[in-house]
Amino acid sequence: MDFFMQELGVPGSQLLLAAEQTLYMVFLSLFIGTVLGLIIAVTLVVTNPNGIVKNSIVYTITNTIVNIVRSIPFIILMVFILPLTKMIVGTRVGTIAAIVPLVIFIAPYLARLFENSILEVNKGIIEAAQSMGASYFEVIWHFLLPEAKGSLILSITTGTIGLIGATAMAGAIGAGGVGDLALTYGYERLNFPLMLFTVVILIIFVQIIQTIGNYFARRARRS
Repeated sequence: MDFFMQELGVPGSQLLLAAEQTLYMVFLSLFIGTVLGLIIAVTLVVTNPNGIVKNSIVYTITNTIVNIVRSIPFIILMVFILPLTKMIVGTRVGTIAAIVPLVIFIAPYLARLFENSILEVNKGIIEAAQSMGASYFEVIWHFLLPEAKGSLILSITTGTIGLIGATAMAGAIGAGGVGDLALTYGYERLNFPLMLFTVVILIIFVQIIQTIGNYFARRARRS
């Protein structure tokens, strides 16, 4: 008999599938959210009143959108944008459907973290780059982002851990994953061993991600 079925009440194959679903949701939404978040963050930094491309209209609109989306709890956001999810991926339920709200949730969150990371860069570096004739793109790509790299990595690490928590709530639209397994087969069936097991798995995920993030952030700051 399956050891996991005997001890936890679910087969090992289901546990493995839940872990795969969680990793899939986290890393796909993290990749897309990181790209979008970086674009938004750079826009906020360069168009703010002290930026290199001052534009109060663009800054105000972008800043307002980020604040609005970040103020909406994930579970409400996920339900609210179900029509958009259906339009983009063709379904409102499942692991694929969860990617849309996860991206919309994490992109503004990362954007704010990235913005703070980039703003920490010494302004003297920007002035030196401009004095050498660097274009706006060159200032951003060759000076701002490389100087903020260590802090950006830690921001991504923080965002990844936040996504792990969000994937648990994504179970409301049948997204699966470790969190959904804990709720459906653990909490609802009063299966304490399974709940404890899934908590331990999530803690291990978080510890591994934080350790990797800290390692690469240290390396980036030393280079």
